[in-house]
Amino acid sequence: MKLDIARCMSDDLDEVLSVVNSAAMAFRDMIPADRWHYPYMPREEAVSEVADGVVFWCARLEDRIVGVMGLQSHGDADLIRHAYVRPELQGRGVGSSLLKHLESVAERPILLGTWRANTSAIRFYMRHGYGLVGEDYRERLLRAYWTIPERQIEESVVLASRAWFEHNQPAA
Repeated sequence: MKLDIARCMSDDLDEVLSVVNSAAMAFRDMIPADRWHYPYMPREEAVSEVADGVVFWCARLEDRIVGVMGLQSHGDADLIRHAYVRPELQGRGVGSSLLKHLESVAERPILLGTWRANTSAIRFYMRHGYGLVGEDYRERLLRAYWTIPERQIEESVVLASRAWFEHNQPAA
């Protein structure tokens, strides 16, 4: 499968939201019921995320956006944000290609958060060399690097790149 990966443009927003919201439907059972809503990412939220510095990258297959992944610089780390692949193409290398590309453009060690129950996403990142941050440090990172509700902090995990672990030894 030949993918083209490039920065998403403003006129890609509708298709980006289509990818995000269709992919979110595939894992809605992993999201606590009190945190689930549809659309999972409304247009206003996407616009706000871009204004807050999230740069979305699009994976295209034959001019159709089939995957998106955001990168946001935040102090001493780059955050992977909003990683989604169209359900019919999951497991076919789209997410891996996007992740590899974002790793190549990231300027700092990478952190990412996901729902604790999203074990398929956790396994995906672990296969790509990311490790789970310990429970004692997880909450501090979620509060320092993300602006999310308390309930989401309770239900999320943080994974980090090898480079992050090399430079950050969490206090015991």
